[in-house]
Amino acid sequence: MRGNADQHALVAPGSLGAVLDLLAAEPREWTPIAGGTELMVAFSAGRLKARKLVSLWGIPDLQALRVTADEVSIGAAATFLELRRQATIQSDFPLLARAAGWIGSIANQSRATLGGNVVNGSPAADSSPALLVYDAEVEAISVRGSRRLPYSEFHTGYKRNVLAADELLYAIHLPRRFTEHRQYLRKVGTRRAMAIAKVALAASARLERGTIREIRLGAASLAPFPTRLRRTEEVLLGQAPMEETRRAARSALLAEIAPIDDIRSNAIYRRRVAANLLEEFLLELGREECRG
Repeated sequence: MRGNADQHALVAPGSLGAVLDLLAAEPREWTPIAGGTELMVAFSAGRLKARKLVSLWGIPDLQALRVTADEVSIGAAATFLELRRQATIQSDFPLLARAAGWIGSIANQSRATLGGNVVNGSPAADSSPALLVYDAEVEAISVRGSRRLPYSEFHTGYKRNVLAADELLYAIHLPRRFTEHRQYLRKVGTRRAMAIAKVALAASARLERGTIREIRLGAASLAPFPTRLRRTEEVLLGQAPMEETRRAARSALLAEIAPIDDIRSNAIYRRRVAANLLEEFLLELGREECRG
């Protein structure tokens, strides 16, 4: 079944204020669309349930990227191509820059937006593991005002989030304090490019005298939504990345994750690969500490 444009309405108010007024006047009636790389696939397949779409494309407030001494604020409608090219993202948040290069083709990256990737809420979202380890905060906005909360608290279930009916994701905020951390990102898919993750793991750690003093782990495709692996982090915190620690971390990870069987992979494979990725990171951490 193909989509039928006559069954959908699309408006482009052209300003953030006008979009928010529309969402406030008719909450739950309008679905925001930015790059459209996800919604238009659903439309083409005849699976797009949203009948009324409001375009966010070309609204400067939502595309701005602001850099201060303490943080980088990324407008929700900033594209992944823009993130790949931005010097501060490359230097301060290399995991996000790398993940931006995983989003489909170059054509996809020139349309797909960071906010769209976040709000879509896929368990396999490419940008999410990096955002989790960088302690990202999300900012929601409505005619009632704005609010910020940790990205780790944004998702509430499979493709569900905390946004109210009249709210819009406005920006993603990243604190600039990870340049001295050891960082890691791996995605396992069917092929090297243009593949949805079977498993992805991001990690960031800071060591002092051979001991892990800070650790953050973010995962994709291991739960109903992108997840921070806090129980595994607790096992690693204050420990040296040695064999005994690695074994304990593997056990904690396997107890914490809840992957599923689907058309791309199965839970047994995902569990084994996730544990191997974690061990790979910890081995790298140990080797780097020995070198330096």
